[in-house]
Amino acid sequence: MRTPPFFCIFAARIFNWISMDNFIVSARKYRPTTFSSVVGQEAITSTLKNAIQTGQVAQAFLFCGPRGVGKTTCARIFAKALNCQNPTPDHEPCNECESCKAFNNSASFNVFELDAASNNSVEDIRALVEQVHIPPQGAKYKVYIIDEVHMLSGAAFNAFLKTLEEPPAYAKFIMATTEKHKIIPTILSRCQVYDFKRIHERDIVKHLQYVAKQEGVTAEEEALRVVAEKADGALRDALSIFDQIVSFSGKNITYKATIENLNVLDVDNYFKITDCLFSDEVAPALLLFDDIVAKGFEAQHFIAGLAAHFRNLLMAKTPDTVQLLETSDDIRNRLLAQSQKVDKMLLLRAMELANQCDFNYKMANNKRLSVELCLMQINANYVYKKARQSQERK
Repeated sequence: MRTPPFFCIFAARIFNWISMDNFIVSARKYRPTTFSSVVGQEAITSTLKNAIQTGQVAQAFLFCGPRGVGKTTCARIFAKALNCQNPTPDHEPCNECESCKAFNNSASFNVFELDAASNNSVEDIRALVEQVHIPPQGAKYKVYIIDEVHMLSGAAFNAFLKTLEEPPAYAKFIMATTEKHKIIPTILSRCQVYDFKRIHERDIVKHLQYVAKQEGVTAEEEALRVVAEKADGALRDALSIFDQIVSFSGKNITYKATIENLNVLDVDNYFKITDCLFSDEVAPALLLFDDIVAKGFEAQHFIAGLAAHFRNLLMAKTPDTVQLLETSDDIRNRLLAQSQKVDKMLLLRAMELANQCDFNYKMANNKRLSVELCLMQINANYVYKKARQSQERK
């Protein structure tokens, strides 16, 4: 018996709806649940574990740093570890005891999270202070996580001061902020301050490779490096971009598809324009720059990328600094080959000119002319030095 077409369409729609409902973004799906799974913040996680081990846990902590680097994640893991009934030998939360299970299911009565961006009034803080006086239920501590704490009003900060300075022994406060300079000094003086750093590109790439493997996605290393560079040190942003690329490319992420989707300038352009600039004619370089602008790329992004390319070539000229190149093996080999063709002093001067052009770009009335002038000056330096060397041989 043949299946009616309308039934197939209906079944396909139901399947799509179920798939959409079950989808979890990578930033949530792969959010760390232990200190050891936190990426790029080893110094902070080891300090927090040592505090638990020695029993020297302060009453208030302030986690500062850029977005997406693990501040709130570490706060949650720390809160869970403080009340874990069966911690591991390495002082990690076990994720199996009643306290850990309750926390993982968002049903813990001893851990409270407050978003200061939407609860920033004096009344909100007074309600929190009233809760502090209620002892924990079946646990050692009551932990209060206050996210975006810099959003609290001045009056709310003042209402919080006394409780923060002399809380009950069971109360612990963990505050997170991206804008440390907005926290009043009297709050800072009552906290242990932890400064989270931007996550290194190589750590982001390594984590993305792990996520790709778990998701059954094949990804070129250079493509993941583009994602890591675009994320600017924020792992959450990198995972969001990764999901975007997977939606665009499917289960096979290529470098070409990645730069197309993210509108990133192909590194091949920098290799080509460098060859043009260190040649007898500047016209090919200007034509290539015109083609790049015609494709919709911002001239300032181009000149900043060119300065970075010159920097990489300088690093490639010395064996001791090659390790500073954060690229794939293929790009590293191309940098090594091109660096041998260019004089070191000319390269240094070219990087200086490109960096100065990038610095002055916003103030320039004719922005395109400023970039073209920079390219012509780089080429003129090469032509002048070549002519001088030729004259010296004679």
